[in-house]
Amino acid sequence: MGDVMSEKIILVDDDSNILASVSVALRAEGWLVETYNDGEQGLIALQRNPPDIAILDIKMPRLDGMEVLKKLRESSDIPVIFLTSKDDEIDEAIGLRMGADDYITKPFSQKLLIERIRAVLRRSSYKSSDVSDKMIQRNELSLDPDRHLCKWKDLEIRLTVTEFLILYSLAIRPGLVKNRDQLIDTAYGETIYVDDRTIDSHIKRMRRKFRLFDKNFDRIETLYGVGYRYRDG
Repeated sequence: MGDVMSEKIILVDDDSNILASVSVALRAEGWLVETYNDGEQGLIALQRNPPDIAILDIKMPRLDGMEVLKKLRESSDIPVIFLTSKDDEIDEAIGLRMGADDYITKPFSQKLLIERIRAVLRRSSYKSSDVSDKMIQRNELSLDPDRHLCKWKDLEIRLTVTEFLILYSLAIRPGLVKNRDQLIDTAYGETIYVDDRTIDSHIKRMRRKFRLFDKNFDRIETLYGVGYRYRDG
């Protein structure tokens, strides 16, 4: 269940079925939930009375999720999770650069969404706290799991919760090969079924993010037919 001081979630999606089913699931966890069926209404609510986290569909009439996020980021850094379709990879890349915290691809399990909300809320609550004792340093890479904070050569690389969990799992044991099933368990838990290729696309996106800051980044190695490993130095 949620804390005594219930956190507030604003959910914006033009699909009334998603609004209904997801809001019921989130309220059952003890969260306060407000729902809006278009981006324009959602943005007004987000600015007037900011929640602890916003969940936005990318494709919406009047104002899409990207535009809502862009306007929101002019005045607020509240955490945002996007709901996205399988073919929205370009949108995802833009959204992450604009400051989205995570992505959930439709169709999604409510259990996964709830876990992601918890992780993002946990991360945002650590923003001003001390460095964790679980922090790991691998030459130019530093990872703070309490805050889901990743730095490469002292520059912050903004990873989604899923990407961070995968990278941490690899970097904590450099040189050790982890197969896709192990990485899926790390990122999604053992009870959620995820396609193998999902891990490949997370790794691909992660490499892309690092290469924006360092075009020679090559620490995450693919062993074809086996899995991935983190090479330290």
